Amino acid sequence: MSKLLQLNVTANWGSTGKIAEGIGAMAIKRGWESAIAFGRYSNASQSELIRVGGKTDTYLHYAQHRLLDSEGLCSRRPTRQLIRRIKEWQPDVIHLHNIHDHWLNYPLLFEYLGSVNTPVVWTFHDCWAFTGGCAHFENAGCYKWKEEDCRGVCALHRKKAVTQFHLRKKLIGALGSRLTIVCVSDWLARYASQSFLGKAGANIQVIHNGINVNCPFQPDDELRKKMILGVSNVWPAYKGLGDFVELRKQLPDDVEICLVGLTQKQIESLPEGIRGIKRTSSIDELAELYRNAAVFVNPTHNDSFPTVNLEALACGTPVVTYRTGGSPEAVDEKTGIVVEKGNVVELADSVMKVIDNPAMFRSEDCRLRATREFDKDVQFGKYIDLYESVLKSPITDFQQ
Repeated sequence: MSKLLQLNVTANWGSTGKIAEGIGAMAIKRGWESAIAFGRYSNASQSELIRVGGKTDTYLHYAQHRLLDSEGLCSRRPTRQLIRRIKEWQPDVIHLHNIHDHWLNYPLLFEYLGSVNTPVVWTFHDCWAFTGGCAHFENAGCYKWKEEDCRGVCALHRKKAVTQFHLRKKLIGALGSRLTIVCVSDWLARYASQSFLGKAGANIQVIHNGINVNCPFQPDDELRKKMILGVSNVWPAYKGLGDFVELRKQLPDDVEICLVGLTQKQIESLPEGIRGIKRTSSIDELAELYRNAAVFVNPTHNDSFPTVNLEALACGTPVVTYRTGGSPEAVDEKTGIVVEKGNVVELADSVMKVIDNPAMFRSEDCRLRATREFDKDVQFGKYIDLYESVLKSPITDFQQ
């Protein structure tokens, strides 16, 4: 029986944690053993869970990052412990997800990965791997990573961005063809191909995220209200909370906005006409909100391929989104509208177009697109096919 080990900052929690959980469940279904190593936050899992470090390690890593600009360079003890567990467990394939965010020492990890012949699959959920430290860079207008010179207008103002960039290039390049890169959107794959990875001939593929298109994510048009829905695990500025406040001013009074995932402080600051709900752990409750909405709005300014768009479609709800990252790839002309980033007037016009013309954006078309393109059983099954393929592939080096 083949063994799969996935590494992600969370386990069955948040978007990337749930993706890793789904892949692990599919691997088990296909006859693999599955384990997930994670840094913080987890829910019950079908896979064996391996906790890496603890709260103190996370706080120390974050503190050192703030003081010394060393994100990804701390947590040496927890990373060494993880490497010992990997040696004991002897996985046939190691699958990386988000290895940044203050829980792993990536140089130690990659030095180990470079010393063994285990195939490595790395899903890029953002741009961190090929920049000097930026998960997203478009809003800052910084493309220095293309020139291999991450400095100056770096989105994170990182003093050691150039050092981090070249360290990553060296460590990742040492894996050669043992490494297969999977991007979650065509948009992200285009940028990865323009980076040192593409120039070195890395194997870069695209597998869109998938969701459970069955219960509870199913339509019920009898529940539709004249309501706009927005959903996020958290609502930092780049998720578009301010855009929703401006959108409220552009809409008729009888159109309600409902936002899910807010803090109590954010809820208390909302203007009249916007209803705020804290983060819900109930999938049934979330699905009912999707079914209640006439349109799902995603005004994110940074995103690679948001799964909330897919959940809305599965519930038969059309999507209006900014032209941000891979977000537009979720919809077509029958299932949503793409708006230029930051144009709230156009956003309002598009929302009302969807609300006023339900025959143009039919529930059944939204549902059909979700089931055809984003069924998790199909999408996660592609990963198992990939694992089986890389186990048979010869190993070669990247161009240096």
